[in-house]
Amino acid sequence: MSFELETQRLRLQPILASDSIALHNIFIDPYVRKYLCDDRVWELQQVEEMSLESQNLFDTQKLGLWFIKTRDPEEIVGFVGLWYFFEEDQPQLVYALIPTAINKGYATEAALKIIEYSFNKLGYQYLLASCDRPNLESIKLARRLGMREVEQRTSEDKPIVFFRIEKELVNTI
Repeated sequence: MSFELETQRLRLQPILASDSIALHNIFIDPYVRKYLCDDRVWELQQVEEMSLESQNLFDTQKLGLWFIKTRDPEEIVGFVGLWYFFEEDQPQLVYALIPTAINKGYATEAALKIIEYSFNKLGYQYLLASCDRPNLESIKLARRLGMREVEQRTSEDKPIVFFRIEKELVNTI
């Protein structure tokens, strides 16, 4: 089964074990790692493990991480997907863009496709997303997606805000 997804302007390509270097290049970008990695530079080995886990999740649960690629020239501008962060029953929506791709609507377009996939293909009734409280761009995106704030927690002394969207409340999917 192919897990590649498309939107009007983007191709979402599953991240597999062989994609570690391309994914690592995203994770080491200072803009991406500021919140997603608590501003730590991840070693390639960490990203190799993540790429392998993404491939395993596609094989077993039909979910994982997808590269966000533009159609022309099909450059990788970030990633989006479903990932287990805490001890939830199901994975959370996650997204990250490189700086040259922000403010173009790519994150919104890609995340909406993953929400649609979650509800229509995986049968989820809701979807969560979380981000660091200071990450205002991710908070704005979650709200743009129709998610509502449902909880705040502290993890490793950092404030985390959780958002949720319900399948029954989504009109356009």
